[in-house]
Amino acid sequence: MIELIRRDLALAWRAGGLVLPVAFFLLVATLFAFAIGPDGRLLARVGGGVLWMAALLAALLPVDRLVEPDRLNGVLDQLALRGLSDEAVAAAKLVAHWLSFGPPLMLAALPAAALLRIDGATLLRVEAGLAIGTPALAALGLTVAALTAGLRGAGALGGLLMLPIAVPVLIFGAGAIADGSGAALKLLAAVSLLLTAGAPFAAGAALRAARS
Repeated sequence: MIELIRRDLALAWRAGGLVLPVAFFLLVATLFAFAIGPDGRLLARVGGGVLWMAALLAALLPVDRLVEPDRLNGVLDQLALRGLSDEAVAAAKLVAHWLSFGPPLMLAALPAAALLRIDGATLLRVEAGLAIGTPALAALGLTVAALTAGLRGAGALGGLLMLPIAVPVLIFGAGAIADGSGAALKLLAAVSLLLTAGAPFAAGAALRAARS
């Protein structure tokens, strides 16, 4: 498992997977700040939701390389022949996918918060939400990648599939920013746990179906 995670992280690094999501995340925050203008109170009010939308879109960028290259190169078949279950392979890919964009986005949220005039208390809630919610985005990305592997236009199709399913994560993540009671953060944690726990099984079943 650890070797698979290291391998996928190395592949993500060589493909720019660690840089592109962060660059896209910061670009969205910068463009939004320019589009809204110098109204600091408006930027602070909507900035948290903008960061969550940017995180969702950044999580979509590497979807087309999560499963399809290994399927085409026969890597998944070789792993199956060595006795590794499809669920274990999917779990390793899930961990590697989250490590490649989750923590970097949390770091990128610091300069993005300055651009959007987000105060320290709000930034802490944003960071807590990203820490809890980005595993759910990684789980959705992996599941969609496994379901669309081998299909024509898999990247665009993956985006169309993932965006509607990610709506609860987006709602609870953005809602946790203004919710002082922590209820939205707890709901986000529940959704994230459900998606993260179920993703290896759903992705593993999709990998088996594609191989048979």
